[in-house]
Amino acid sequence: MIEIENLSKAFQVAKRKKGAFVSLFSREYETIHALKDISFKMEPGEIVGYIGPNGAGKSTTIKIMSGILVPNTGKCEILGITPWKSRIEHVRNIGVVFGQRTQLWWDVPVIDSFNLLRDIYKLSEVDYRRTLDQLVTYLDLAPLLNTPVRQLSLGQRMRCEIAAALIHSPKILFLDEPTIGLDAVSKIAVRNFIKKINAENQVTVVLTTHDMSDIEALAGRIILIGKGEKLYDGDLANLRGNFISHKRVTVDYVENTVPLNVFGCEVLHASSERAVLLVDLEKTNVPSVIHELTNQKSIIDISVDSQPIEEIIVNLYREYQI
Repeated sequence: MIEIENLSKAFQVAKRKKGAFVSLFSREYETIHALKDISFKMEPGEIVGYIGPNGAGKSTTIKIMSGILVPNTGKCEILGITPWKSRIEHVRNIGVVFGQRTQLWWDVPVIDSFNLLRDIYKLSEVDYRRTLDQLVTYLDLAPLLNTPVRQLSLGQRMRCEIAAALIHSPKILFLDEPTIGLDAVSKIAVRNFIKKINAENQVTVVLTTHDMSDIEALAGRIILIGKGEKLYDGDLANLRGNFISHKRVTVDYVENTVPLNVFGCEVLHASSERAVLLVDLEKTNVPSVIHELTNQKSIIDISVDSQPIEEIIVNLYREYQI
């Protein structure tokens, strides 16, 4: 469905010289490589988290895949179409949501924006009404349809933005920071909707975000890029298995003031009835830690938590020096 091969994109950026007047007559440029030989494929129905730090090249990739930018070299085919060569045909198959930009008309009611998009995409009245009814139901948009966009809260507007991106029933949905600035309730509503349209309509979703809870909730696969290069491509479970370095063990025990001393563990917190330990998996393992704890204390309860995905990603950034 999506095939990217050796995709590269560079930008020429003017260097700042001392004195604005000098820059009027003599300018020097430097080349910024936003993407360097990126390659990957995506299959129909996948939800892929496309992640990386600021400046990694995420938005550049999305803009190339949506036909906004033209790469310097490489191949990009989506449903057999090269996005920047056949833009009109291509945009019928995709929906795009940029979290910090809007495709809704600011001063008119939401339903007027939807009606205009119907005309732009030349949708039949039957198809439009069927899709609109589904989106209104799933995203709870009925109370918002006659409200001007400028009067909506951020969470309400984002639900309307997603509906606008799907009004023409695209096969692929690009989401660039779709939950940025949203409260917890709005985030959950957006996530649940993305899961629903993926499961019921087999919409392929490409998600770029800095919110790792979005990735954990939605993506079965992640692609990590940094400094324009692909660094990791695989599922989240493998990422945890290959890169997780610590686990956190919380233990409750019968009151006891004897200090804990467990090999391979750092005691993060300890009281007479509870302790929290950070287990270094390169030195020991969780079963050994639990066995040692039962030898030292009368255990009431014990829980083991994996390293948060945010910490794993930060460790990856450090490892690749990005």
